[in-house]
Amino acid sequence: MTDRAVAVVRAGALTTVQDLGRVGYAHLGVPRSGALDPAAVRLVNRLVGNPETAAVLETTVNGCALRPRRAVTVAVGGAPCPVRVDGRPAAWGTAVRVSAGSVLEVGAAVRGVRTYVGFGGGIDVAPVLGSRSADLLSGLGPAPLTEETVLPLGAAPGTALRGAVDAPPWPGPPDELVLRVRLGPRDDWFTAAALRTFATRAYRVSPASNRIGLRLEGPSLDRAQPGELASEGMVLGAVQVPPDGRPVVFLADHPTTGGYPVVGVVREADLGAAAQAVPGTRVRFTPVR
Repeated sequence: MTDRAVAVVRAGALTTVQDLGRVGYAHLGVPRSGALDPAAVRLVNRLVGNPETAAVLETTVNGCALRPRRAVTVAVGGAPCPVRVDGRPAAWGTAVRVSAGSVLEVGAAVRGVRTYVGFGGGIDVAPVLGSRSADLLSGLGPAPLTEETVLPLGAAPGTALRGAVDAPPWPGPPDELVLRVRLGPRDDWFTAAALRTFATRAYRVSPASNRIGLRLEGPSLDRAQPGELASEGMVLGAVQVPPDGRPVVFLADHPTTGGYPVVGVVREADLGAAAQAVPGTRVRFTPVR
């Protein structure tokens, strides 16, 4: 390995390599995977001068610490957090130059769940099916980071933005998350009262949520039909209702098939905010056409 690499000093609760995902393999049982907050990935990549598709690090809740082996431009975005280089405060949401051997400390999220770290040149691990993303459900892509991990970086881009960009860093999720949802394909499996509950009552994000799905606590949805479905295809944003009646919103590492009925599908544009919702966040569904 060349010295254009970054070593992990502290891996944090869960830090993975992610890009915008592997599209077009659902028929083979491979989900899209990729970053849960794609807008944050695009932003940190623009800040360091990368293509928006370059691979970055996605940290969960308590950040990570990294030591580049060569000077590199870095940007930290997504969930706001303290950033330090060799113990000194550094900027969040803009490009920062980190010297060879210095320690970049990405602190715990102040608001939200997932923080993204982009490096000039991107994380250059080998792609699998066209993506460098770690898929925790199937095991494809690089393993979650440990203190033994050393990640190669790609060739440095020509320029970094080093300041203002065409969109401000997103400050974090709202106190109440409103998810626009198109009902179906299995909304007829639920009673009329259940559908009213789904559209009018509030839920809360469960601590059991992960990259596979946003699990919700709150009123259960009663079925109008007994029995079980044969397994059928699942899509990103599908709101599946297991036997306990409490919805699960499928995120990037969701399975490609499932046998529980899907009451609706959340608009993809709303899923970045869903992925940043901390446990206890109020969630409401708004049906749209």
